[in-house]
Amino acid sequence: MSIQMSITSSVLALLLFGAAVSLYAGFMATDPGVRGDPPGAGRPIDGLSSFEGLFFDAGLDAFKEVQSVQGGTIEGEETEPGLGPRFNLDSCAGCHAQPAVGGTSPSVNPQVAVATKANAKNVVPRFFITSDGPVREARFKFNPNGTRDGGVHDLFTITGRTDASGCNIAQPDFKTADLNDNLIFRIPTPTFGAGLIQSIDDDTILANKNSQTFAKGLLGISGRPNTNANDGTITRFGWKAQNKSLGIFSGEAYNVEQGVTNELFPQERDETAGCLFNATPENHTNFDATQPTEVPSDAVKFAVFMSFLAPPAPASDTPSTINGRRLFKEIGCALCHTPYLHTGNVSSPALRGKQANLFSDLLLHNMGPKLADNILQGNAKGDEFRTAPLWGLGQRIFFLHDGRTMDLREAIQAHASHGNLEFGPSEANRVIAIFNALGEAQKQDILNFLRGL
Repeated sequence: MSIQMSITSSVLALLLFGAAVSLYAGFMATDPGVRGDPPGAGRPIDGLSSFEGLFFDAGLDAFKEVQSVQGGTIEGEETEPGLGPRFNLDSCAGCHAQPAVGGTSPSVNPQVAVATKANAKNVVPRFFITSDGPVREARFKFNPNGTRDGGVHDLFTITGRTDASGCNIAQPDFKTADLNDNLIFRIPTPTFGAGLIQSIDDDTILANKNSQTFAKGLLGISGRPNTNANDGTITRFGWKAQNKSLGIFSGEAYNVEQGVTNELFPQERDETAGCLFNATPENHTNFDATQPTEVPSDAVKFAVFMSFLAPPAPASDTPSTINGRRLFKEIGCALCHTPYLHTGNVSSPALRGKQANLFSDLLLHNMGPKLADNILQGNAKGDEFRTAPLWGLGQRIFFLHDGRTMDLREAIQAHASHGNLEFGPSEANRVIAIFNALGEAQKQDILNFLRGL
């Protein structure tokens, strides 16, 4: 049965007449929690050539490297140069660690320890950075003069570090920003299967957007792509689909999150005298390398690693998850969280013509004031977010763009939001109303299905 047929028959009947009583009196559906299986992700995608495999391994090694200001051994650990002057963490793998390298926030937040590493004088902003909370970056909505900001304000500086003698710059005033309702957070997005996402043609995304229009209209769902301002092509990476490619995603994150200048982002984000210790770009193509895998810059290696990183493997089906998958489609969740899209005619056979089971349409949707962060990126407005791919959700710890909850049911409820004077209502309101009308056993099946992804 198609989604459209389901919406217009069984689901509308459910919405009208309700599933007010669970089959089991007193039973309340709950999040089953992080799936305890071995990591279903972190390996290379099937079908790589021998050389692609070598470059994947080189990218993985670079992704796990730890940065310091000038390189060398820091606290008994070998490091690469380029950290700072401002940064959020000193390794890609520190942010992208759960359930394997390439994922998202781990259970223990490494930002707490890195704040004072190498004798740095940073103070951890404990009201949003905790040892058992998510890795976060901070953004300010507005500048002091009232104009739009929206950029990342790094948590830490290299002031006081043993490898940054003479540098003296202050951390941002996050407390004042918070008191002025000017502070928002983002957590790392998982990168598993990112090469498949990059390989989906724009036409495929648009064709999916233009499908099931009656059902989408009935439920108040629209959606639109974010696009590149230069060439008009669809951008698809990041919480607001603001980045066009894994190359841009890599270079920007290296510069913004760690402070490492590179060939795509060659300028330091803070040029304070006394805090610059290396020629720029600090990481670049190694023209003198004798091994082919050592010629590319780290930013290129990161992009290759993510391109060839396999999508997460789901858990085995159970009767509950099979029913949950059916309900997920019937109540309309799959109208945004599209179960799969196909990749196009890309150069690597490992990525060409594949079914990507991402559970996303890669489009922007209005999510209402409850989730709105009032940050504009590309065409994305303050309450618009990309439909987050759900593959691998079963082994994630933190949910939503800011990591505000560890409870999957709370994350689902956060999708519903009435409009206010600033933002309109969430496109998900009617679907969440249908979800809420289900019996608790049916809700549990959906939660079990999602935790099986």
